[in-house]
Parts: sequence; structure tokens; C-alpha cells
Amino acid sequence: MRHTRLAFAGIVLSLASIAAAGQAKIDLSGKWLFSVTTAAGNGTPTVTLKQEGEKLTGHYASATLGEAELTGTVTGNAVQFTFGADVQGTHLDVTYKGTIESNNSLKGTVNLGIAGDGTFTAARQ
Repeated sequence: MRHTRLAFAGIVLSLASIAAAGQAKIDLSGKWLFSVTTAAGNGTPTVTLKQEGEKLTGHYASATLGEAELTGTVTGNAVQFTFGADVQGTHLDVTYKGTIESNNSLKGTVNLGIAGDGTFTAARQ
């Protein structure tokens, strides 16, 4: 009986190790090219991200919204970041929420406050 329990415990630990090895952590740190589609128009901002655990920081740059520092989170395969932008004297709180599709691909939605909503895809450069 004792040998059976030890064997069972060994199998469980082995399976847990295999499962953990199969779930490689993705680090979003690096430069990303976004493709954004909104009712107000389309854009291709560049976003530089730095990930430390679940904390995300970085820099957003686009012809439409200018440049801004961003903060956000990465939880599992979900990513979210926010920043403030001033467009023609109007402040916008911008929020990107997405899914990590792979180590080099993101997709999701963007909320531009009073300017509306849209969608995005992103590829690591």
C-alpha cells in the first residue's frame, strides 16, 4: 500500500512538472507595431513595452495621439494598458485590452474615451 502511494505521488509530480514546462511564460518586452481600426480612422502606432512579472510599462507613439508613457498589466494571456493623450485640446483616456495570441502577436480592443472604440492587432518588430 505504501509503495502504491509513493508511485502515485511520483506520477502526479511528474505530470505537474510536464504541465508547467509546457506553459512557457511570454514576455511582452520589446517594440510592437499596432494596427488600429476605429470609426474615426485607422492608425499604426508603435508601442515599446517593458514587462516585469505582471507589471507593464512603456511608451506609445502615433501620428494621431502623439507620444505618452503607459502603464498596464499582463495576467495569463490577457494584456491591458492605459495612457492619457491630448488631441486638439481635448484630453482622452486611452485603454487597450487584448489577448496574447503568441509570443509575437496581440489582438483586442481600444477605448478612446469620448472619441469611441476600435480594434487592434499588434506584431512584435
